[in-house]
Amino acid sequence: MAIIVTGAAGFIGSNVVRALNARGVADVVAVDNLQRAEKFANLADCEIADYHDKREFIELVRSNALREDVGAVLHQGACSDTMEGDGRYMMENNYRYSVDLLDWCQARSIPFIYASSASVYGAGPVFLEARAHESPLNVYGYSKFLFDQAVRRRLPGATAQIAGFRYFNVYGPREAHKGRMASVAFHFFNQFQAQGRVRLFEASAGYGAGEQVRDFVCVEDVVGVNLHFLDHGASGVFNVGTGRGESFNSVARATINALRAARGEPALSIEQLRSSGAIEYIPFPAPLVGKYQSYTQADLGALRSAGYTAPFLDVGAGVAGYVRSRIAAGTSL
Repeated sequence: MAIIVTGAAGFIGSNVVRALNARGVADVVAVDNLQRAEKFANLADCEIADYHDKREFIELVRSNALREDVGAVLHQGACSDTMEGDGRYMMENNYRYSVDLLDWCQARSIPFIYASSASVYGAGPVFLEARAHESPLNVYGYSKFLFDQAVRRRLPGATAQIAGFRYFNVYGPREAHKGRMASVAFHFFNQFQAQGRVRLFEASAGYGAGEQVRDFVCVEDVVGVNLHFLDHGASGVFNVGTGRGESFNSVARATINALRAARGEPALSIEQLRSSGAIEYIPFPAPLVGKYQSYTQADLGALRSAGYTAPFLDVGAGVAGYVRSRIAAGTSL
């Protein structure tokens, strides 16, 4: 039985494909949009059985012409640009596409695991999988929120597993193609390598310089959650983060000190990094005012209740591992 992975050449999707391969699963149907051809590199070391362009794929779904021997769909594909201004495109690509694929799976009792986003919570401050706490700040978050609502309506009569994961701030290997939408760990690494310093936002929304807080989660842990649910069949909409909010200063410190360690240099404190000019603070961008999450921290109660008990890497360990992987890969990740 084939496993379909959408967004397979993307950040999380390619890590999922690689993890399936590590299990000995090679009957993987990869779906993506390679209009930006450089994304192919994320699949170059993976084994797949077939590839479909995302537009060709959804037409096969809508016309009931897709192969029937499908064991599961892991729907990681989406437009994840939080600054995308074309709402019609966002809703077609993230919402309608997902609804049609979900309904195809339900008609055939095929498990459906998909990527949602912590952006559905907007400015917070409570990150619990309940309608009362969901208030997205942009059309990307709204597209994810609306699909989660469609899932909730279908869950009581579901014919097969439906599991959605509200990813918090994911970082790790295979994200280089994301450009400005790549993680802050990715950008801090590049900035420090090129200029010997990293840039963070000045104080905003009541938070000190660099003290805005996010729940930063390693892609290794995100993949672990996906495969656990693939194995165990639980349904619902779940937060996927570490359950710990950590500051941007902490990510900067972890990134710089991992690079310093690779050079045989000692770790420095935040104060030392500031005084040496290794951390620089820049004005908060006007276009992000009112559209920026200054605090996120996943409530993992539902995820733990569904049976996922594995620990999550904190920023110190996760970012250090990511830095080492980028150095080993010649920074191409």
